[in-house]
Amino acid sequence: MPAPKKAIRRSLLVTSAALSSLALTAPVALADPSPSASPSATPPANMSSVGGSRLGQPGTQVDLGSGAPVLPKDVTARSWIVTDAESGEVLAAHNAHWRLPPASTMKMLFADTVLPKFPKTQKHKVVPSDLAGMGSGSSMVGIKEGETYTVSDLWLGVFLRSGNDAVHVLSAMNEGVDNTVKEMNEHAEELQALDTNVVTPDGYDAPKQVSSAYDLTLFARSGLQKKDFRAYCSTVRAKFPGETTKGKKGKSVRESFEIQNTNRLLTGDSDVDVYQGIAGVKNGNTTNAGATFTGVAERGGKVLLVTVMHPEKNQHNEVYKETAKLFDWGFKAAGKVTPVGELVAPKSAAQASAQPGANPSAGQAGGAGDGSGTQAASNSAEGRSGGMGVAFAIAGGVLVLLAAGAFLVNRRWPLPDLVRRRTRP
Repeated sequence: MPAPKKAIRRSLLVTSAALSSLALTAPVALADPSPSASPSATPPANMSSVGGSRLGQPGTQVDLGSGAPVLPKDVTARSWIVTDAESGEVLAAHNAHWRLPPASTMKMLFADTVLPKFPKTQKHKVVPSDLAGMGSGSSMVGIKEGETYTVSDLWLGVFLRSGNDAVHVLSAMNEGVDNTVKEMNEHAEELQALDTNVVTPDGYDAPKQVSSAYDLTLFARSGLQKKDFRAYCSTVRAKFPGETTKGKKGKSVRESFEIQNTNRLLTGDSDVDVYQGIAGVKNGNTTNAGATFTGVAERGGKVLLVTVMHPEKNQHNEVYKETAKLFDWGFKAAGKVTPVGELVAPKSAAQASAQPGANPSAGQAGGAGDGSGTQAASNSAEGRSGGMGVAFAIAGGVLVLLAAGAFLVNRRWPLPDLVRRRTRP
């Protein structure tokens, strides 16, 4: 196809996607406006239709074409969704808009909201009030009062160890937990993640704190625009500052200890292999939420996002096993299914694309809010990839932004250096 025709076709695709997003994101009535902290095991009959009417229907939604594989029959999650991370097409979903407790996957929204505010080299000395208000039994990275940490240290604690202590310190830097929760809710609304209600920034169980598989996927896709977000969520292991002690001759000594990512598709486990092409993003687990996970992976030039919430099968690492099955299905089914919905544009991007004379392709590819140029974890002098070959530095960003500089659509992620297959340590 001659170059001018390609450009016209691309422009038409972008325009079509933007108009479709506007059509699908008209205000809708959400089910259960006051969600309980202990949701029923049965999805509501009526859910949000953001992204398409099929996504608001209970049960599994998929349109298999010729040669498409059937969905795996042993996926027990209450809610899940498989999407093309580049185009935003929803390949298949199951109760995608069911409002459920998110556990630590809520930290994706926290990071997408707060990460751009502080340069990664900024230092902060922890005071007792920074760590106040954490829930009993919270996951922690081991932050100590009176010690100084860089912002980069804190984000590694958030992404690798799901440290609620790191979240609370960063929230304190961001004018407090209440302000951070307010900003997270505002950002969720901007992303049109209308199933989400934030009560705690770390995802700890709280009455009326809910999200959905659809919304968590929106958070991941938005976060992955940011270079630092991509680097942190793909880091396998890192050195974390320990407590200062007195060494020989009374000299202060501060050693570090290793932390490893709790995402088992990234690190592997006794019953789970490292998933080929995996590159993040975030897991979670609480008593009320069960296990939750959103992952991004690339294979054969295709990039998929999969979110799984609360598998009913109570087996070790079940959320990762079901995610891997859905990834496998998605990579085989891509191009052989009719999408049942789409990931919508943020409000500002949808409005900007509808303005006369707007040029959707004029947005800059790259990470809005990229701190100060974090390199891939595998290139870190601190050994953050642990020799696992993490190669997630994406020059030029994830997809292409619309004119508002906030939404990615209709462009492939730069390859082949998006990710590399990792070997077990």
